[in-house]
Amino acid sequence: MAGVPAASFDDVVSVLRSAGEPTRLRLLALLSLGEATVKDLTEVLAQSQPRVSRHLKLLTEAGLVERLPEGAWAYYRLVDEGPAAALVRMLIDGVDPADPAVESDRRRLDAIKAAHAAAAQRYFARNAASWDRLRTLHVAEHDVEAAIRAAVGDRPIHNMLDVGTGTGRMLTLLADRYGRAVGIDMSHDMLSMARANLAAAGIDNAHVRQGDVTALSVGTGFDLVVIHQVLHYLDDPARALREAAAALAPGGRLLIVDFAPHDHEFLRSGHAHRRLGFSHEQMRGWIEAAGLAFDTVRDLPPETADGLTVSLFLAADRRMDMADELQQRIA
Repeated sequence: MAGVPAASFDDVVSVLRSAGEPTRLRLLALLSLGEATVKDLTEVLAQSQPRVSRHLKLLTEAGLVERLPEGAWAYYRLVDEGPAAALVRMLIDGVDPADPAVESDRRRLDAIKAAHAAAAQRYFARNAASWDRLRTLHVAEHDVEAAIRAAVGDRPIHNMLDVGTGTGRMLTLLADRYGRAVGIDMSHDMLSMARANLAAAGIDNAHVRQGDVTALSVGTGFDLVVIHQVLHYLDDPARALREAAAALAPGGRLLIVDFAPHDHEFLRSGHAHRRLGFSHEQMRGWIEAAGLAFDTVRDLPPETADGLTVSLFLAADRRMDMADELQQRIA
């Protein structure tokens, strides 16, 4: 098939042998929908954790699945490069999505992710009024905000999108930099706080509305998209990045602010975190997979030994650069 890397005979046999078992094929189909933990997959398949872990180990050893350790958890994802990745995608694409087993697994996974999201929303609702104060427990917020303004610079921003706006702090912080802005969040409580904060600051060129950060419906044409301390709450951060990238105008920029990898498990149990930070390599991979150019990264170390490092990632849409290159070639 065009665009599919050629695979050796042995590679094809290996993929078929590894995937050719009902539970393992179901696991591959589920992972084609995004990363998942053993716990989530165990709930979907209604099988014992040792059994599911054993199948995942076989798929990992066969090079079909990648294991991403994260503190006491581990996320699994399909490999996305090489002949094995292409073969696995072909197998999954060949399975009827309306098949009862596949459809049932997908419904269960959707329900589990919905439960995760609901738990996060309950947390946000409980803490909306003190959200900005809670954030200062983990990072030196004034240093982070100074770094954000420095990263954004003086480049004109006609339209800005704040993904997961929370209390609207980014809309307030960057109010002197943009012409118009919109903030998106799922939590009614957070949006109420954001509206109150915007009104108190006298900002009338920004508004907020409810929306899903993993399924944005805001259109395109944003010169700057900001995702500030949001990704660690999500089951599928890569999907949110793809949605954000799709909202950019040609030449637009994406600014991501989140924690570097850490081992503070209490943030999962007590503060609804799904991910314990993100490495430079992981974020670069997601950014490039979303079709953007990885620009710069800056780490802000914590003030205390047990604090959290905050990383700022800047990425850019390359459509204007590509158009300029094409124009130069034509000339």
